Amino acid sequence: MYSIRKLQTSDSLLELTELLHAAYARLGAMGLNYTSVDQSPEVTAERIAGGQCYVAELDGQLVGTVVVKPTYATNECDYFTRPGVAAVHQFAVAPGLQGQGIGRALLQVCEQWATEQGFCELAMDTAEQATHLIKLYTSLGYLPVSSVQWTGKVYRSVVLSKVLSEQAASLVLS
Repeated sequence: MYSIRKLQTSDSLLELTELLHAAYARLGAMGLNYTSVDQSPEVTAERIAGGQCYVAELDGQLVGTVVVKPTYATNECDYFTRPGVAAVHQFAVAPGLQGQGIGRALLQVCEQWATEQGFCELAMDTAEQATHLIKLYTSLGYLPVSSVQWTGKVYRSVVLSKVLSEQAASLVLS
């Protein structure tokens, strides 16, 4: 059985980066130049900074990861700068373990973190061509709310968001 925990300083960023490479290889094979396809461990660390990274572990191996970040002051994706919106990045599950609930559990931990931190929405983005991911995210309650063309990317991303608290959402919108 896997467990989910916060990334620790003793965890290997090289191992985490290799997990990202493996999980994003299918997307890279589709011609989509996601950063996680080939980023260095230094880029992995930069993308974790300012957020909370969680990992799924199975038999001492990292098999899943996600980073959740608070509302951005500035970002190419305007939706990520909306008050009350936290964002998910670097979301990955080892290819051989996908479809077993690890990704869902990682997102639930992010939703809990965001709720505890006072955020009313959790947003993410993925390439429009990644229809399998869009289908997964919508099945988990994330709805398309915007789109973004990231600098240097050959694809356009759909932004999906899930309302975590109607009460918090009404306070932010009022």
